[in-house]
Amino acid sequence: MFKKLALLGLIWALRLPIAFSQPTEKFVKVLVAADHADWTYKLGEKVKFTIAVFKNGNLVKDAKVRYEIGPEKQEPSKKEAISLATGSQIIDGGTMTTSGFLRCVAIAEIDGKEYRNLSTAAFEPLTISPTVENPADFDTFWREAKDELAKIPIDAKMTLLPERCTEKVNVYHVNLQNFKIGARLYGILCVPKKEGKYPALLQVPGAGVRPYGGDINNAEKGIITFQIGIHGIPVTMDPSVYTDLGAGILNGYPNYNLDDKNRFFYKRVYLGCVRANDFLTSLPQYDGSNLAVTGGSQGGALSIVTAALDSRVKWLGAFYPALADVTGYLKGRAGGWPHYFDKWSRAYNETKEKIATVGYYDVVNFARRVKVPGMYSWGFNDETCPPTSMYAAYNVITAPKELFLALDTGHWTYPEQGEKMNNWLQEKLKGK
Repeated sequence: MFKKLALLGLIWALRLPIAFSQPTEKFVKVLVAADHADWTYKLGEKVKFTIAVFKNGNLVKDAKVRYEIGPEKQEPSKKEAISLATGSQIIDGGTMTTSGFLRCVAIAEIDGKEYRNLSTAAFEPLTISPTVENPADFDTFWREAKDELAKIPIDAKMTLLPERCTEKVNVYHVNLQNFKIGARLYGILCVPKKEGKYPALLQVPGAGVRPYGGDINNAEKGIITFQIGIHGIPVTMDPSVYTDLGAGILNGYPNYNLDDKNRFFYKRVYLGCVRANDFLTSLPQYDGSNLAVTGGSQGGALSIVTAALDSRVKWLGAFYPALADVTGYLKGRAGGWPHYFDKWSRAYNETKEKIATVGYYDVVNFARRVKVPGMYSWGFNDETCPPTSMYAAYNVITAPKELFLALDTGHWTYPEQGEKMNNWLQEKLKGK
C-alpha cells in the first residue's frame, strides 16, 4: 500500500492530476490540427482542419474516417464519413461569429478498431464573457460563512507516518475540525526536518475519492506542503476503500444539496480550504508570509476559490479549473464541469433554486475577486472542463496572471506544464 501512496505523492509533486494522467500511446495515431499555428482565429475567419492517420510512422492510405465539427459540447453542425486517399485530408471547418471554440472530432477505423482524436479552434477567446449571475450578497454570504468558521476550534491532530518520512522531511497524517463541530478535514503534511522557517503550499484535490501520499519532493526543497482531501475521511486507507466510497455513498457528491446555498456540498469544501490554511499558518515552522495554493480540475477551481476567500494566500497555480461558468449551457454554449445544465442534466437541475445556488459557488465569481498573481495552464481539447468555461473565469481576473497553453492537451498535462508550474511556485514562495 505504501508504494501506491508514494506513487500518488510523486504524481502530485510533478503537478499531474491523478484522475486525468497523460493518455497512453496508441498503435494507430489520428492527428487533427487547425491551420493556424496557435489554433486561434478572428470572428468570421475560416478555419481548416487537417485530419491524418498514421501507422508505424507512415500515413495510412484510404483510411476510413468519420468526423464532426461544431461548437464544443454542442450538437455538431457538420458530419461526414470520408476516405483519406493519401492518409491525410484538409477539411473546411467553417467559422464562428461569436467568441468561443469550434471543435473537429475525427474517428478512424483501422483493422476493426476505432481511433479518435480532435482539434479545437479558438475564436477570440479573450473576449469570452461569463453567463453566470454575480449575486448581490455574494461577499456577505462568504464573509458570514468565514466568521462562523473562525468560531470553530481547529482541534488539529497530527500523526507521524515514520514509514513515509525521509532524511530531510517529516510526514504526518493530519485531521482538523472543519466548518462545524464534528466535521473533519484530512490531509498529508510534509515538513522539512531542518530547523528554520519555511514557506507553505496548500495542494487542493481534483475530483474523485482517493488516498494521498503527500508532496515530499517540494518539502525536500524547503517548502511545507499540505495535501488535503475534501470528503471528511482519512486519506491513508487502502485504495479499495475509496473505490467503494466513490461508487457508493460519495457517487455524485458535486450535486449534493444543490438546491440550497447553505447546505450545498461545496460549502464545506471551500471553507475546508480556508481551514487548511488556518492550520498551515499556525505551524511554528511557517515563515509567516509566503503561502500559495495549487491544484488541477476541481483543484484548479479550489485554487482560485481559496485565493479569493483567503487574503493570506499570495500566489495561486491552477490547471484547467472546473466549476466555472456552469450556466453556459443555459445560454447555448458549453458550461463548466460538472455540467449541471447540459442536455443530460438540464431537465433535472434547471430550477430557480439550483440556478441561484451556483452563483455563490461558480469559480467565475471568485475569479472576479482574486487579487494575487496566478499561473494558469490548460489546453483547447479539454472535453471535461471546456475552454469556453475556463476563459470565462480567466477573463474576469484583474490580478497579474500568466496563461501557459498546451493546445492539444485534453484533461491532462504534459510534463513541461507541471515543471513550469512547479518552478513558478517555487520561485515565488522562496523569493528567487
